[in-house]
Amino acid sequence: MEAGRGVLNNQFLKDLFQACMMIGVNYLCVAVRLDYLKQPDYETVVTFFDTLYASDRLKLPLKGIGVIGY
Repeated sequence: MEAGRGVLNNQFLKDLFQACMMIGVNYLCVAVRLDYLKQPDYETVVTFFDTLYASDRLKLPLKGIGVIGY
């Protein structure tokens, strides 16, 4: 992911969608800055994915998602 696009432009959601559309892909790994422009990008992405899986409203064809903070 490019710096600044991770959360600000919802790039992590585009990456999720693309991984779900790829045949044979079981896992997604996303690298996100810990903070960008004083915003907690890493925490935002982790919270989003945690909520997505916990709600059980959307069935994703992925076995897992990894988020790397840098």
